[in-house]
Amino acid sequence: MRQTPIEDDEGKPVFNVDDQKVGVVTDVENGIAYVDPHPSLLNEYKMLLGWKDEAKDIYPLPERAIVEITDRELRLRIHDSEHAKK
Repeated sequence: MRQTPIEDDEGKPVFNVDDQKVGVVTDVENGIAYVDPHPSLLNEYKMLLGWKDEAKDIYPLPERAIVEITDRELRLRIHDSEHAKK
């Protein structure tokens, strides 16, 4: 199970543990995936990922947030806190 992104991961969707689409990997540089977040992503969730600058369109994905990378997608270990309360 791989956790470090590579160039082949560009274009893959990113999902959280609740199977909600977080965004799409648009670029990978030096083992860091850059994600275009889904428009409905909550600001609170963005903060959990360290994405504080709302002026950006693409954000770096912390490797610590990645639980696994498959042939089709990236999976995160972070929950949508609003979803977790239900």
